[in-house]
Amino acid sequence: MYKTNVKFSIFVPYWYTFKFKDMLVISSREFRQNQRVYFEKADKGEQIIVQRGKDKAYALTPVNEDDVYFNAEMVERIKESIKQAEEGKVKRISTPEGISDLLGL
Repeated sequence: MYKTNVKFSIFVPYWYTFKFKDMLVISSREFRQNQRVYFEKADKGEQIIVQRGKDKAYALTPVNEDDVYFNAEMVERIKESIKQAEEGKVKRISTPEGISDLLGL
């Protein structure tokens, strides 16, 4: 591994692995051969960049529950809204003035 304090600003040849100040830049080949190692580093908060070819790079980032758009709470709120609409518990707006009133404009 090559260590430097230079910030990431260029793409590196596919056979290199660079450790920059706050990130690790690896080739796609290196990633394929050592996936578990890099997943563990990402889990610990290290920023991993996987370079693919000359001009493509991808960030390896763990996804947590907050990153998922439809978490359990959101699904429950959607179900409740559907139920309210089916029961007629909705506010019908048919004019631009009604929209402005609803939004407080």
